[in-house]
Amino acid sequence: MEKKEKKFLTVAPFECAWIKDLKFREAGRGCVAFDAFAHNDVTVVFRENVGSQHYHYKRDNCPHYTVIIGSHRNSRLKIEVDGKTVVDVVGIGLCCSSAFQSYWISIYDGLISIGKGRYPFQNLVFEWLDANPNCSVRYVGLSSWDKHVGYRNVNVLPLTQNHLSLWKQVNSEYNGNDAEELDDEQTGYDKWGLQSFLESWELSDMLFIVGEEGRPVPAHRVILQASGNFCLSSSHGDVQLHQVAYPTLHALLQYVYAGQTQISETQLSSLWALSSQFEVMPLVKQCEEAMERLKVNKTLLDSREIVELSYASSYIHSGGSFCCGLPIDIQRLWQFLSTGEYNDVGIYIEGQGLISRAHKVVLGLYSGTFAKMFTNGMCESNSVEVCFRDESPAALKAMLEFMYCGELRIEDNEDFGTLLLQLLLLSDKFGISLLHQECCKMLLECLSEGWSSSGRWSYNDFFYFAQDSVCPILQAVSSIPSCKLIKETCERKFSMHFDYCTTANLDFISLDETTFRNIIQHPDLTVTSEERVLDAILMWCMKSEKLSGWEVVNELITNSTLESVFKGRLQLVNDLLPSVRFPLLSYFLLKKLENTSLSKQISAFGDLVKEAINYIECRTATHGNDHNVRFQHRRSCYKELQYICDGDSNGVLYFSGTSYGEHPWVNPVLSKRIAITPSSPASRHTDPKVLVSRTYQGTCFAGPRMEDGNIFAWWMVDLGQDHQLMCNYYTLRQDGSRAYIRNWRFQGCMDGRTWLDLRVHENDQTMCKPGQFASWPIIGPNDLLPFRFFRILLTGPTTDASNPWNLCICFLELYGYFH
Repeated sequence: MEKKEKKFLTVAPFECAWIKDLKFREAGRGCVAFDAFAHNDVTVVFRENVGSQHYHYKRDNCPHYTVIIGSHRNSRLKIEVDGKTVVDVVGIGLCCSSAFQSYWISIYDGLISIGKGRYPFQNLVFEWLDANPNCSVRYVGLSSWDKHVGYRNVNVLPLTQNHLSLWKQVNSEYNGNDAEELDDEQTGYDKWGLQSFLESWELSDMLFIVGEEGRPVPAHRVILQASGNFCLSSSHGDVQLHQVAYPTLHALLQYVYAGQTQISETQLSSLWALSSQFEVMPLVKQCEEAMERLKVNKTLLDSREIVELSYASSYIHSGGSFCCGLPIDIQRLWQFLSTGEYNDVGIYIEGQGLISRAHKVVLGLYSGTFAKMFTNGMCESNSVEVCFRDESPAALKAMLEFMYCGELRIEDNEDFGTLLLQLLLLSDKFGISLLHQECCKMLLECLSEGWSSSGRWSYNDFFYFAQDSVCPILQAVSSIPSCKLIKETCERKFSMHFDYCTTANLDFISLDETTFRNIIQHPDLTVTSEERVLDAILMWCMKSEKLSGWEVVNELITNSTLESVFKGRLQLVNDLLPSVRFPLLSYFLLKKLENTSLSKQISAFGDLVKEAINYIECRTATHGNDHNVRFQHRRSCYKELQYICDGDSNGVLYFSGTSYGEHPWVNPVLSKRIAITPSSPASRHTDPKVLVSRTYQGTCFAGPRMEDGNIFAWWMVDLGQDHQLMCNYYTLRQDGSRAYIRNWRFQGCMDGRTWLDLRVHENDQTMCKPGQFASWPIIGPNDLLPFRFFRILLTGPTTDASNPWNLCICFLELYGYFH
């Protein structure tokens, strides 16, 4: 299977790349994981603010940390604080110029940890603690020294207060400090190395008959054939080696199964002959080198001398392969899975037939469950078939592929997330810890808020996976202790996009009580209105089968009973309602709620509403309420900027011109609060600041440009790095021309590259006279998605035949929930 070509970022000498989303969620705490390709000086800078492209840490006067991997011609590791070297050690974590290597660097209150691999606390190589920690660093820059450095798969990962234990759970999920003993079935690969099967009768499918005495030595055909050419048939049969001494065969098998062996000097030539016969070429070469050394140094000629031989691979195997450190050809092993050659077990799914022909020893290597299944007298022990029920064929095939090649090979398509989740559950079911670990890491990467240049998905694909998959993932991992970090990440993702996750579908209704409670009480809960939280609680408590608000629930209660509406979750209504911050609701809505059946029949509801009304009327809280979270605005909240009429002063672009409500209005383009970009170069009649001015302009247009072979014209708005808008309305104004637009799209995005259609206009006849205002609502779940960038994209010619691709508008305004 061919791998898709990966995109990567190249940083020129003495430059630095600053990616807008490459920042820690919490200042002073976070981890960046990345792949790098360089001759020397893989340089990562951590600052409080973003630097410029030509920024260099040697000229930085602001507080910062710099980590340099492969300094001094790729011989040292350095850490600098504010330009001063504090760590300079030899030969640690060096970079590679022949292939990309994975690294991670984490910072936690001044503790800088560096390791190899893609995730925190995997293969830690160095740690240093700053006695005077800089807890303000947040932005990550990818830099270089005197040679180009290539970066890819760059991700910022979260670190919580218990980050160390959580990440260790991901990387060695079953090796925690729990007092209770772990069952052997769950130890998987950690318990079953290939050396455990050396000359073992367990799962063997052939015999060597050795020496004159005819000693039987068991082995496994697929392992032998993947390491050499033992001239074995696909059917069972013994290999007669009457002229070979047992110690010689033992040394050969030990080399194959364990990657190292030892043999007496007098038997070295016999081992060379046997390994040549079976074409175990790495061992042949090592025997020859050892014999040459012995010939050169005559003083070593001693029949009692023991020669040690170890396999040294020049190929870096995937960390998930059992072949790492063994003279086994992964490609040949993969071929045996594909062809079914030397197989001794067929994998079936009930009702779907044969999925694959595999090898018991390989399955047993990764999974204690499979090993026991084949050895402890279960029906599969004597059977050549294993039949599964209700498993995904694609997931089973991906699991087998991982066992044979040591890496996840999943097609990048719309089913990627579903397949990954199915693989996670399969790996947990069969105790395949390495696969479980890889699935956890890939899920975290998909859910991560960090920037990734891997090219796996577009931003929109990533966004929809991250939001639409949180509930299925939460349901799947809630009972798996080793997935605690995934669960916490999903809960935070849900809470930050609460409006969307509770209105796009009803998956959240199936969440368990603990998970749902964690979400609505999460410190990062972000909502446009507390009414959203109230609606979600009521829908969850009544196990609603359709989207509904509190009015619908109130009507149901009026015409029925509380018990019939909420059933088994009635008590939870009272427990969860305090999570709604009623004092933040409007006074008008609170008075309306006061007279509902909800308020009259649910005591907690009535008490909370009355408390909120009293708080607003008195403009003061009762004793102790000043520290009660119910009376405080949420840390993450949106400002409501709603459309009233064409040309009003309620929009986001006008609001940004007032420094977000702090000062009198100034054109926000001139004050650099926002940026507006046209599709054509700026000119007298293509002036970005005109679009947000408060005066009419007779001629204002964005000219055409070619994109992917098509003609387009557009105006694009950038709200700024720290701002987002959930847009539910927008307004345009025609300039003084008669070039009326008929076909266009209103789009949003977060990265400035991959756009999502918020509203598509086809043959829209609204614009019909010069200077005309027109406004349109955004309808559907997309109005609950936050974006930084917006644009009006002309997709068809205007009514002006002379200049049909000029986008002639002189005013733009956006409305919705601004953050």
